[in-house]
Amino acid sequence: MRAYMLAIAATLGLTLAGLGTAHASGDTPDLPDHDWNHTGIFSTFDRAELQRGFQVFQEVCASCHSLDFIAFRNLTEIGFNADQVKAIAAEYEVEDGPDDEGEMFMRAARASDYFPAPFANPQAARAANSGAFPPDLSVIVKARDFGLDYLYALLTGYEEEPPEGVELADGMSYNHFFPGQQIAMPEPLYEEAVEYADGTAPTLEQLSHDVSVFLAWTAEPEMEIRKKTGLKVLIFIAIFTALIYIIKRRVWAKLH
Repeated sequence: MRAYMLAIAATLGLTLAGLGTAHASGDTPDLPDHDWNHTGIFSTFDRAELQRGFQVFQEVCASCHSLDFIAFRNLTEIGFNADQVKAIAAEYEVEDGPDDEGEMFMRAARASDYFPAPFANPQAARAANSGAFPPDLSVIVKARDFGLDYLYALLTGYEEEPPEGVELADGMSYNHFFPGQQIAMPEPLYEEAVEYADGTAPTLEQLSHDVSVFLAWTAEPEMEIRKKTGLKVLIFIAIFTALIYIIKRRVWAKLH
């Protein structure tokens, strides 16, 4: 019984830890309230949001940011079928080898391959981005304080002109929600930056929402399995507790 109680406590603890609402502190302004469909205890990801978010990542973010921990085959988990995944993978090239002559070579990616990085190494990434290193986005939602809420706020927090009295350093942009308010990444999203395949209006807020949800999935693709497991454990504990109670009542009834 103790082992089962520890298991359910751990499951609930992980769930609640992943669902906490962010509240900014320090030099970061309060983050705006935003609704996420998948953050309920038994809620799941919206596949349409995930696929739109992947489209935003692929067309905007992937030119600078890597997705090291996600393989093309993982895209079946967000609603793409095997043929679609194969076609998506074929758009990329990965290094393979060595061949019979001991040489490395490039080939079209397969479903089993991981997303290739846009730069050969960190030095090349910095050289192409004025010295700034674009971080890998696989677990960015977990790696940043306030996670999903912060990421959405960041994407929608750019301002064309800084407030009066604020002088931007060379190559920096003003972002209301970035700590220090000066960020090396230029504004990545804008109205109609992506033409959604499903016809959804590509507003800045919609684009930011969808790619944030996609990156929440890349950071925790096992979330839905964890929640289903937690629900099963809860049901088992409830039934087990009821049985123990019934047995107790019958045993004590005979003693009396």
